[in-house]
Amino acid sequence: MTPDLCQWTAEQLGAAYAAGELSPVEATKAALAAIDAHDNLRAFAHVDYEGALNQAAVSERRWADGRALGPFDGVPASIKDLFLTRDIPTLRGSRRTDPTQPWQTDSPAAAALRANGLVLLGKTTTSELGWKGVTDNLIDGITRNPWDPTLTAGGSSGGSGVAVRTGMGAVSVATDAAGSVRIPAAFCGVVGFKPTHGRIPMYPPSVLGTLAHAGPMARSVADVAALTDLLAARDHRDPSWTPTIGEPIDPVRIAYSPALGRVDVHPEVAALVAETVAALAGTGLHVEEADPDFPDPASAFDVLWSVGVAHIVRRYGGTAPLDPGLQRLIERGAQHSTADYLDAQSELAALGVAMGEFHTKFDLLLTPTVPIEPFAAGHDVPPDSGLTDWPQWTPFTYPFNMSRQPALSVPIGLTSRGLPVGIQIVGPRHSDATVLAVGALIEKLRPALGYPQENS
Repeated sequence: MTPDLCQWTAEQLGAAYAAGELSPVEATKAALAAIDAHDNLRAFAHVDYEGALNQAAVSERRWADGRALGPFDGVPASIKDLFLTRDIPTLRGSRRTDPTQPWQTDSPAAAALRANGLVLLGKTTTSELGWKGVTDNLIDGITRNPWDPTLTAGGSSGGSGVAVRTGMGAVSVATDAAGSVRIPAAFCGVVGFKPTHGRIPMYPPSVLGTLAHAGPMARSVADVAALTDLLAARDHRDPSWTPTIGEPIDPVRIAYSPALGRVDVHPEVAALVAETVAALAGTGLHVEEADPDFPDPASAFDVLWSVGVAHIVRRYGGTAPLDPGLQRLIERGAQHSTADYLDAQSELAALGVAMGEFHTKFDLLLTPTVPIEPFAAGHDVPPDSGLTDWPQWTPFTYPFNMSRQPALSVPIGLTSRGLPVGIQIVGPRHSDATVLAVGALIEKLRPALGYPQENS
């Protein structure tokens, strides 16, 4: 199969199945061939070749008999190696996970994929336990950018971003506790969505609490919106689940913050975002430059993140080697007191209040998704940058995990080096539909990125 078929959206695949013009088996074979062709990018931790083809054959019969489970029945998909998935190991990129244990449970996300007939190709790579904004681990190695394999794909859902961009399935389900969907979406040139916290149920519950979200990644906003609805089905195992609330509103007041008042943004990233904002204003929407002006939440986030991740590792036990950066994070987390953690939770709540107040004045907020271009693979921070921790180069993403707001990254163009740039659309909690609607408009205004030539 050609890369063109691999680049069809889920919406296009479903329409072709319904018309009898394409088989789920053909699409699945094409996706599996893409996985083999791009093995050097390390997008997958596990590929279920036999299981995927069997699922596709069953889907093909459903379509032939007029019993399709929905428009995504037979669409090739993947799921990040942090979600429990029946009959497939969930190693979480860590040598401390016992691969021989029985794998008998589906997470809500895996269960939703199966219930709607999607073909589960396998598990995508993650940083160890999803702890950082790039994707590498001691089991799977380094996940590389499809536009330039010497560069990082971002993370921790880098495997999902690479898989979607290169046609290894039309859609993927990932996690985002600090930007882990939106960062690789921006670096790989796909659409990534972090819904309002609680909209997509999660199990087991994350010790990172309200920071942790599940979110879809795809090559179109329409696919992300449709997949969000599928994943948002009620699951009794998540007491924080909230039903979908509200319909899209016509945003009349959109704020554009080029730098949140304090971020150093790469000039070409800044220019592409500014061009997109101007194009959006050209449609008649009211857009004005305004910063939320909340205090830098970096210190509070560090406490929440280091303490939470340290607890995850303690719960796993074992003595197998850890990612060296993860080990340092654990040691930092051990130094924080209960009072430190409670103070950080108070700052998290205050940020939510501040953004709630901001959204009484503005319906949406636009920012860059990531302030830099992708950097050298195998590094947690850009080499020679003087930075020490990955959150220092992701200041646009993690604050909106702390505030539990919906945030969407949409690709808007390529830099002079041929590297993707994303714009982030943030809305008040439960305004998911409005965020997606404006994302779809921006998608129409900006040129399609095409297929990464490096791996075509």
